[in-house]
Parts: sequence; C-alpha cells; structure tokens
Amino acid sequence: MDRESFIHLTKPAVTSSTTANPLQVVICAQALFAILDHSLRRSPDQERVIGTLLGVRSEDGSEIEIRNCFAVGHNESQEQVEVDMDYHKQMYNLHLKANPKEILVGWYATSPELNTFSALIQNFYASNGDGTYPYPAVHLTVSSNPGKDITCRTYISSSVGITPDRAADSCLFVPVPYEIKYAENERNALEALSLGRTSLDRQVSNIVDIHGLEVGIVELLEMLNRVSSYVSQILAGETLPSVAIGQTLMNSLSLAPKIDAPELEKLFNTHLQDVLLVSYLANTIRTQIDLSNKLATITGTLPSQPQKTENKRQRERE
Repeated sequence: MDRESFIHLTKPAVTSSTTANPLQVVICAQALFAILDHSLRRSPDQERVIGTLLGVRSEDGSEIEIRNCFAVGHNESQEQVEVDMDYHKQMYNLHLKANPKEILVGWYATSPELNTFSALIQNFYASNGDGTYPYPAVHLTVSSNPGKDITCRTYISSSVGITPDRAADSCLFVPVPYEIKYAENERNALEALSLGRTSLDRQVSNIVDIHGLEVGIVELLEMLNRVSSYVSQILAGETLPSVAIGQTLMNSLSLAPKIDAPELEKLFNTHLQDVLLVSYLANTIRTQIDLSNKLATITGTLPSQPQKTENKRQRERE
C-alpha cells in the first residue's frame, strides 16, 4: 500500500517527566479584560484580532495559568494571513525583562472559528525554539460579538497531515477545560462593573459601604435559599444527592464561626453603626470642602472696599 495514503498523527511533544496534555487552564480576569479591550479597538474591517498569551505553568505541565497578554498585529484575507512575528518576539523579550516568571503559554483570537490560518499560527506558537516546545501551546478563543454573551474556549493541538510537510500547516485542535479566576481584591471592582450591564448609558454610580453591605446580604440570602431548596429536594426524594456538592457544603459550614445568635446580632449592629458613622463623617467632610470652595470663590469675586477707603484717606492727609 502506498505510504502517501496514510494520515500521520503526532502527539504533542513533551518530556518524560511531564504530562501529555494540560488538565486545567486558569484565565485571570486581567488577561481577559485586555483581550476584550483589544477587540473593541480593532479596525472595522477586521473580523478578529490575535495576540500572545503569557503566564505560568506547573512543574508537571498539568496546569497553566494565563496572567497577561499583548496584542500582535496581523492581516487576514481569504487567501493568506500575515502575522508580525518580529513584533511578537520583541514584545516577548521586553516582557521577560519586566516579568521573568511569566513565560509564553500560547495565543488568543477574538473569534470562535478554527480554520487553516489558526493551524498555521498555532504551529508557530508551539514550535521549537521560539514557541512553547516541549509543551503544547494553548489557544484561547473569545467570542466578543456585541449584544451577546462572552464565551471562551481553550484548545491544545496535535499535528495532523497526509505527509510530514503537510503537517506543518495543519493541526487537530483538542478542547481542554478552563476556569476564569480573579483575586479577592478584584471582586468589588468586577461586581461594580457588572451593575452597568442593565443600564442603557452603561454608567454606574459609586457604591458606598452601606450599599455594598446591602448587596452582600441580598446575595447571601439568595444562596441560602438555593441551598435550602436543594436540601429539601434531596430529603423529599426528588433529587439524588451529590457527593461533591455535599463535600462543598460541609467545607463551607465548617468555616462558619460558632457563635450564638444574640452575639452575632450584637456584632452586626456594632459593625453597621461603624459603617454609618464613617459614611456620615465622609459626607460631612465632603460638604465642608464644597462649602469652603464656594466661599473662596465668592470672596475672590467681591471688590476690596476697605482697601480703597484706606487709600482715599491717605491721599486726603497728604
């Protein structure tokens, strides 16, 4: 049988001490916002934009965390694609000088479509030398169509082709699971941004502490109602119990402080009074500053009558 009729499949090359594929991809919110910003600033004639993904990889290669990214210019048509690889290399070298721990982990595109051009770019990022070799490169697709929900997909690839030469511009994309992660100090900012999705002008007013406390209590009550409904369904035999959910609930309950209800109410009221006091003092200081600025403006516009009277008396004495 002719050898050219076979399809050659190549497994992602890795060292003997690493796993073949990453088991989990973690996407930081900072990198995701940078990708969306790049998508919003693209030219009207561009269907998608691409860029380089930077992050860290675990020792065994089983987990990749995408922490940062930067845009890479490219021109794409139905016949060909051109990517500014020199710019990519220069930016990557500069990034390594500022953040040596964040290495190249893959690339992103603001379109869910996977085509021949995607395979060409994927093979470059996974190549030996300038790419992620011996680890597979991660390809992140972000759907950023206006008016629709943002969807993400993460892939790695295997070389595929009728001949070894053909395998250079072809690959098989394999989906891998991902998780979007954000730090605890970014939670308030993300929640504030999410409030603007229901506003027509996409504007959000500043949230004071008392309003933030109210939102937190409402969310806590909704979660408690959801958990209570789930437990009631299990007790009634309507839903089969889940070991993973039960373990999560047990871990969450174990973190709750063991305190009596009257003592908890006292602590809550004390904290609420402190929040109200801080809010009152902040409003008082703000009002005093505004009043002082208005008085200074009014004083500056009034004529200096006493000075003129003094000058007139001095001339009469002379």
